Amino acid sequence: MVSYRIRLEPDDNDTLLATCPDLPGVVTYGDTREVAMAHAVDAIETWIASLIADGLDVPRPTTVKRRKAEEAMVTLPALTALKLELYWALRDSRITRAELMRRLNWNRESVDRLFRLDHASRLDQIEAAFRALGRQISVQ
Repeated sequence: MVSYRIRLEPDDNDTLLATCPDLPGVVTYGDTREVAMAHAVDAIETWIASLIADGLDVPRPTTVKRRKAEEAMVTLPALTALKLELYWALRDSRITRAELMRRLNWNRESVDRLFRLDHASRLDQIEAAFRALGRQISVQ
């Protein structure tokens, strides 16, 4: 699973401001801690989706030994995490989407959907893409 740190700070209008130290484009808020955390997950997914769509690097979460009092962790939904791990694997391997398309013998749209966070890709498709990159999915 992929988890990011969220910094929660009181805002000037009785809300909580939520930011993500690892993802500087993520800024949101909520009336309560729970709402702010839910909005943070949505904001993270939106920001990551835009980075992927533009073919840019998506920062990996930093590991910290001890969180600050004003910080919390949010875990991305499983499908989002798998797609993000696949994107990182593709970028790490320096293989293009066109090459992945050839290795899978799929059309371009099918490969592109693997990286769209708003598309409910099937697990067998994601597994096939990982295999085409010489990787496998491991669940912990």
